[in-house]
Amino acid sequence: MRPEGLLLIAVTALVSFGVVMVYSTSSATALLTQGDPTEQVTRQLLYAGAGIVGYMVFARMSPVGLRRLGPALLAVSAVLLVAVLVPGIGTSVNGSRRWIALGGLGNLQPSEIAKLALVLWVAQAIAARPHTVREIRALVPYFAACGLLSLLILRQPDMDTAVVLGAVLMAMLVVAGAHLRHLAAVAAAAAMPAVLLVLAEPYRRERLLAFLDPAGSAGDSGYQGLQAQIAMGVGGISGVGLGDGVQKAFYLPEASTDMILATVGEELGLIGVGALLVGFVLFAVAGYRIALSASDLHQQIVAAGITSMVVVQAVINMGAVLGIIPMAGLTLPFVSFGGSSLIVLLSSTGILVNIGRRSRAHSAPGRVVPVAGGGDRGRRDRRARDAGARGGGRAAGARS
Repeated sequence: MRPEGLLLIAVTALVSFGVVMVYSTSSATALLTQGDPTEQVTRQLLYAGAGIVGYMVFARMSPVGLRRLGPALLAVSAVLLVAVLVPGIGTSVNGSRRWIALGGLGNLQPSEIAKLALVLWVAQAIAARPHTVREIRALVPYFAACGLLSLLILRQPDMDTAVVLGAVLMAMLVVAGAHLRHLAAVAAAAAMPAVLLVLAEPYRRERLLAFLDPAGSAGDSGYQGLQAQIAMGVGGISGVGLGDGVQKAFYLPEASTDMILATVGEELGLIGVGALLVGFVLFAVAGYRIALSASDLHQQIVAAGITSMVVVQAVINMGAVLGIIPMAGLTLPFVSFGGSSLIVLLSSTGILVNIGRRSRAHSAPGRVVPVAGGGDRGRRDRRARDAGARGGGRAAGARS
């Protein structure tokens, strides 16, 4: 199966599964608090519709358009990250200022846009000067851009998204051909500040202590993780049945967002969690296959960055819910409730499909591959032009 087809199957399955689980997770509490059990799932369906529009736009965007979008989107995301910190513009929830209220349309989360913006900007910057990536001094602008976005995100505060940004940048630089020893040096230099950031914030220290001793902090910082473990344990192999879970009803905080995997585990058991894992594995396989077959370096780096963005976030979310790593405030891609995340992820899927289709057309013998300016006519035509050039002549109408 073509990788873009496999990708669409995986994404469609994950989004559909997410819609079902958002309804199952939110309906009981929504009925009791708002009187409408379909409130969240209706919004999720609207977000999915907006995401499909984004998918269609990006699936048809030209390579030149993608290159030009990077700097503009990076600038916009930086402005939004500053704006979200301004009282009266940013909306604070549970002590975090991560959203900009859009009235009846919901909330905009600039950090979700920042992840895609960083991927597109880094890809076009490396593609413009591909050989310099092997010099450690040439890596400074990429880490500076990532650091600026991360500092703004840390002010929200949201260290988990900052970690995702750093991990995605590292993956893109590996694909671009940067020396591993240079990246290892940067990672080592960033390790101590990261530890200090964890220890400097009381809530991060409490998360770490709760991870090391869940029972000792069951009444406060360890409560969410403990409730997630209870849900997973109750579910067992096959779960208690879709819609029949108890933990989601006021016991499990953030049940439809960060902790939706716990509800999957309770209601559908290990089988449901395994099905989700398979979906993300298929996404990773398809995404990295698209990156490997991309027709140029820019598209290769973009595909690897988007795939890594989804995979890293899914691994962190699932690891936190399962108790493998400290609790994190990240949603499960394509599955959790959230408009900004779903719209950006579906738009990013459109970019991956776009790259996959162009790569396949580029490699097909005798196919015409339109790119910027319409000047690239595929391998067979280029061979004809090269042959004409070697003969000392010039094709009729060719521009010098």
